[in-house]
Amino acid sequence: MSDSTTNTLNTWVEVSKNSDFTIYNLPFGVFKNKRLSPRTGIAIGDKIVDLSVLDQEGFFSDMFLPEGIFLNESLNKLISLGKVQTKKIRERVQNLLLADNEKLRDHSARGKVMVNRKEAEMLLPVEIGDYTDFYSSMEHATNVGKIFRDPENALLPNWKHMPVGYHGRSSSIIPSGTPIYRPKGQFKTPEMDLPGFGPSKKLDFELEVAFITGKSTKQGDSVSTADAEDYIFGFVLFNDWSARDIQAWEYVPLGPFLGKNFASSISPWVVTLEALEHFKVGGPVQEPEVLPYLRCEESHSFDINLEVYIQPDGKKASKVSSSNYKNMYWNVAQQLAHQTINGCNINVGDMMSSGTISGEESGSYGSMLELSWNGKEKIKLEEGEERAFIEDGDTVIMKGFAEKDGVRIGFGEVKTKVLPAK
Repeated sequence: MSDSTTNTLNTWVEVSKNSDFTIYNLPFGVFKNKRLSPRTGIAIGDKIVDLSVLDQEGFFSDMFLPEGIFLNESLNKLISLGKVQTKKIRERVQNLLLADNEKLRDHSARGKVMVNRKEAEMLLPVEIGDYTDFYSSMEHATNVGKIFRDPENALLPNWKHMPVGYHGRSSSIIPSGTPIYRPKGQFKTPEMDLPGFGPSKKLDFELEVAFITGKSTKQGDSVSTADAEDYIFGFVLFNDWSARDIQAWEYVPLGPFLGKNFASSISPWVVTLEALEHFKVGGPVQEPEVLPYLRCEESHSFDINLEVYIQPDGKKASKVSSSNYKNMYWNVAQQLAHQTINGCNINVGDMMSSGTISGEESGSYGSMLELSWNGKEKIKLEEGEERAFIEDGDTVIMKGFAEKDGVRIGFGEVKTKVLPAK
């Protein structure tokens, strides 16, 4: 079955109506539990398909896969097999889960294959070699320009000519559920003669989506926009934490440093490019016309609904933002083409993030910096709480899903609690 079609698929696995992990999705992840070592799984409903058990039981015997390929602590070796193989694996699992296929449904090993998701601990899905953070939402870039520079000329002169980005730190990228400590650093307000030091007073989230590269290049080579999707394995939700007061004092002239490198949180399930094919949409008109190496013949934008919630300690979660990935001015093909145009080589497992995704309306802004307009306006939460930025004890939850023609595909969530500074 092609994921770009709308054929109705039914599964023998119980899947709730609003589940992110439908038979159309089948994302890859790495998990373990009290009795199982780290291994590769595919999510379906409230279950995880243990691919290592499927392999042991001979369900992939005709694919001649490397021994133990599903018993690694990351997806890197599996992804390195190439899209032809990973697509076959996903399609084989999809076929085994169909309602009229009894091969796994009635198999004696079914109980070992199907693991309860609530009993599993999700690990970082890939070993991330390098991480790039782009700045690809025009609405976000405009808002930041208005707040910090010139309301009349908010966008920098280069912004509409190339996908602006910077190299971030991969060592501090963590999976959903891992708490973070409030960062410390230098800061200076206009009223201060000299900088101060201490815990950040303007801790912020950034609503982003990141893609994971599935193919390597040699130094000196470039990837065209036409070929870019061959190099993209899949996507995760990405919360790029930011300490706005530390960042504002340090970023000139070399860009983000301590205000950004302390933590980034990602959702643990990697939604494949094939699963998202059905949700492709045209991107915004780019004016002025971009240079030839950034031009695209096809659409590379995706209609993915995005939500952010803030949950104070011991209280209800409040939705503070509803955005959409299709708002991106620069698409994934352009990002990858620009990243490699100078001959920069990429490796399997590299992560490239969108930058904050904001819409035109205030309720669709992807950061507290914009939602509170740098602290000038408080955001009202349920149970009477207000926020300008993120406070200790708060949990930030990001969700993402695409829905069309009765087909739903979601990312689960990336959920992170903020602890006081050490």
